[in-house]
Amino acid sequence: MIRYTSTNEKSPAITFKQAIIQGQAPDKGLYMPDKLPQISAETLLSMKDMSYAEIAFTIVNQFLKDEIPENELKKIVNEVYNYPVPLERVTDSIFIMRLDQGPTASFKDFAARMMARLMQYYLKQQNKNLLILTATSGDTGGAVANAFYGMDNIKVIVLFPEKEISLRQRKQMTTLGKNITAIAIKGKFDDCQALVKKAFADKELEYLNLSSANSINFGRLLPQTVYYFYAYSKLAKEEVIFSVPSGNFGNLMGGILAKYMGLPVRKFIAAVNENNEFPLFLETSFYKPIKPSIVCPSTAMNVGHPSNLARLIYLYKGQMDEKGNISRMPDMNKLIKDIFSISISNSETMQTIKQVYEKYKIILEPHGAVGFAALQHYLTKTKDNHLAISLETAHPAKFPDDIKELLNIDPELPKSMQNLENKEEQYLTLPAEYDAFKNFLKNTN
Repeated sequence: MIRYTSTNEKSPAITFKQAIIQGQAPDKGLYMPDKLPQISAETLLSMKDMSYAEIAFTIVNQFLKDEIPENELKKIVNEVYNYPVPLERVTDSIFIMRLDQGPTASFKDFAARMMARLMQYYLKQQNKNLLILTATSGDTGGAVANAFYGMDNIKVIVLFPEKEISLRQRKQMTTLGKNITAIAIKGKFDDCQALVKKAFADKELEYLNLSSANSINFGRLLPQTVYYFYAYSKLAKEEVIFSVPSGNFGNLMGGILAKYMGLPVRKFIAAVNENNEFPLFLETSFYKPIKPSIVCPSTAMNVGHPSNLARLIYLYKGQMDEKGNISRMPDMNKLIKDIFSISISNSETMQTIKQVYEKYKIILEPHGAVGFAALQHYLTKTKDNHLAISLETAHPAKFPDDIKELLNIDPELPKSMQNLENKEEQYLTLPAEYDAFKNFLKNTN
């Protein structure tokens, strides 16, 4: 059985069931599997004729076969993955993988829906209730709220930065009610994330049975490995390049895990906005979080210290604590060999949206534009002609003002977002202070 150990190496190894329910390790580290299952070339080849749900079962079952019966897991993946995953051709060697067709039109749906059902499966076994805390810089909140909505044994509290998400993103979490509570924090995403992490480590709140739906929870990360296998199996015959818009680095980490499991990835491009702490780290071997994080049009990527860097550093034989302090340097040569990272300015992000539409009649939104621009930089610099897949992580309709201003187009709303403007909102507002948040949690029924 695969066991899960903390990146801070001060907590005991536990099962997947314990890791997904617990979220963050008691020593404030993040859980990582002690070994990664290997996907054979034969299995990879067989995926060519599989549906997305079948590929998801094949990958996730490698981790959970000792914990969940196959028939139960098949039932879960078939319920979760009931929407298309378009692979859109740009040129003969460049594709865009659109991860925006789920119920909240965001790539976060892939992980949040799977994690919600896995949590529900385990909690029903134990007849236990859970209070989920999650911080969002944009799309996570809506995806998590939708995934857990109506579950009678799980309550969800979503924290979002008051002035840094779009109206449509906000409404996806503030119009639900029932077991979903949304809180606007007078601060930035990093403040939201810090409040959540502090609550997890607070012994006085243990009675609340807190857990996380952020990508600090390995249950969110595991499903994110799947779409890399899916894209490769449908398009590639040799090594492939993936360009990944990166904020909290859960998306990138899912891909890196897929590579370590045997997926033939030539290069990952960690595409970041003006929050450039990671490319600077690769360049200088010195890591410094950006405080406060810089506001960019790619709002979900406005992260000054990505949580999942601790996992990335750990996988490459280093150690980073939750504050970003590195006590053991990773293998920098291997890290640089596997990952190219570049910061894309706000102006280039917007210019890319315009240029891609004018040249290819393809509509990108700010996050996908950061990924596509970074890919262009990499291809220009290296002259690499391998197949390249750029990830589009949200639907352009989530950013109507940007699209209208740049392209003079009102992007068509996906079904999941229609009538959203007419729905009534309900949310609280709190300062970015832990005492105020703790008092609210203590009064939570």
